[in-house]
Amino acid sequence: MDMRSPLGRVRGLGSTKDGVAHWWAQRVTAVALVPLTLWFVVSVVSLVGADYAAYKAWVGIQGNVVLLVLLIVTLFHHTQLGLQVIIEDYVHGEAAKVASLMAIKFTVVLLGASCVLAVLRVSFGT
Repeated sequence: MDMRSPLGRVRGLGSTKDGVAHWWAQRVTAVALVPLTLWFVVSVVSLVGADYAAYKAWVGIQGNVVLLVLLIVTLFHHTQLGLQVIIEDYVHGEAAKVASLMAIKFTVVLLGASCVLAVLRVSFGT
């Protein structure tokens, strides 16, 4: 017996009303990470053996700064989405689940912001 309304079945939404959006966000970030990661790996391999000044000059190029920030934001958002699914599936206590989700979101935002700040500091030379 299906407990969902006909409208809910058509929209494909579960009881939380955002399952499909979460699923799509995880897939879109995964697809976006493919070219960004390939660009990053190729760029870093081309800089093997370079000194700090060469890395700083490379990061200082406007397009590279934008792509690095996009890579960082997309990577950490994808990480948060994946960890959220794991916690929601395998942590059964409500208090532990809420605490874990809050800790993950706080940690991901803190690490992502510190990475973006580091890229911007190197880019602007401070």
